[in-house]
Amino acid sequence: MFVDREKELGYLEDLQNSGKAQFLVLYGRRRTGKTELLRQFSREKKHLFFTADLSSAHDQLRQLTEKVLHLTNDSFLRAQPFNSWEAALQYMLDHLSQDFPLIILDEFPYLCVSNRALPSILQKVWDQKSRTIKPFLILCGSYVIFMEKEILGAKSPLYGRRTGQLDLRPLGFDSLSDFFPGYTPEDLVRCYAILGGIPAYLERFDPAKTLEANVKNQILDIHSFLYAEPRFLLMEELYEPSLYFSILKAIAFGRTRLNEIVQETGISERAKVNKYLSVLRGLRIVKREVPITEDKPHKSRKGIYSLADHFIRFWFRYVYANTSALEGGDILSVWNERIAPDLENFTSSCFEEICAQKLGQLNSQGKLPFKAWSIGRWWDGSSEIDIVALDGKGAYLFCECKWTTKKAGTSLLGQLEQKADLFPDAAHKYFGFFSRSGFSPEFKAMARSRDDVFLFNYY
Repeated sequence: MFVDREKELGYLEDLQNSGKAQFLVLYGRRRTGKTELLRQFSREKKHLFFTADLSSAHDQLRQLTEKVLHLTNDSFLRAQPFNSWEAALQYMLDHLSQDFPLIILDEFPYLCVSNRALPSILQKVWDQKSRTIKPFLILCGSYVIFMEKEILGAKSPLYGRRTGQLDLRPLGFDSLSDFFPGYTPEDLVRCYAILGGIPAYLERFDPAKTLEANVKNQILDIHSFLYAEPRFLLMEELYEPSLYFSILKAIAFGRTRLNEIVQETGISERAKVNKYLSVLRGLRIVKREVPITEDKPHKSRKGIYSLADHFIRFWFRYVYANTSALEGGDILSVWNERIAPDLENFTSSCFEEICAQKLGQLNSQGKLPFKAWSIGRWWDGSSEIDIVALDGKGAYLFCECKWTTKKAGTSLLGQLEQKADLFPDAAHKYFGFFSRSGFSPEFKAMARSRDDVFLFNYY
């Protein structure tokens, strides 16, 4: 199932129709649908689509030769298969691109594992050929750190050659209704809290089944794909998965500051933990947050770490913590006693993220009282605000998000106004509210009577 991505497809089409040589770098964490996006884009175009693996350079070149021969049946190539990457790239850009101008090299980092000089070789060939021909070359990869450093980075041989880059992020909450048209808005929020916006995970759930049935069948069943997904994901991406696993476990169970993670994991070297956290951030599994008002976020000592991947957060909390019961086949007890009573609490923190996404959309549409420059969380030693939007010129929008079964009442405004007093530089203060269950009649009437209070819908 291919959902959303219209903007990305439009961008690729614009490059294709530019009439110029194009060199695009497409990257993003695993399971976000990069390969499917490229297949959708290329399916009605004359193209070469080569997906690399971890085999040797010799085997990769043999597979590429077979792929090209399937397209061209070139007798010369049949007699003289590719014996080097320079020869392969010369052929693809010089001969193949005349009839198959779209060339896609998927999992490009795997090719570089078998030949570290490949970026330099490609740079040389591209410089020679791109001035006289007009191919559309796409390099795609899931190892984000490698793609950003070795392909896009200033020290890369390919630096400055790309004509575009596309960092494919997980889908937003508003895309889930396309996957599950029969789900209520509340169940869509719960589903997003469990799976996030990863297409490969969302596709595992059956839209004809309830959320409960999907969790039991597709996550808690030891034979299901998602049951062991976090372990396989770490083993696939990392050289020391056990150490990274211990860091993720520490964060999942509430150790959000660097010192706490060091103590919990038992990794004595603080610098080593920092390095591992950087890798996990590069893989988009972990994120570091600071209060939105921090002037120098990268230097702030208020930074906290959390799991950016919703499913990994769910997995540690309910699958890993109940491994013995699940391995024994006791799915029903895990759902009834562990997940169901706690699911609303688990979902509440994700609800804030969904509301922040909605606020960002409203901001881009010009529907906020001012054009916000930054949107994010805020906290200090004693208080916190779910979302703060600011323009850097003294205008602030303070927002609270309530995932409760009770309608939000006017008392919330007074509480938020007190927190807003902690911002002495706020020349213009506005107050916004999101509520799972809507708002009381009194609150609606108050919002209508004031131009600084806004009641938002999260879906």
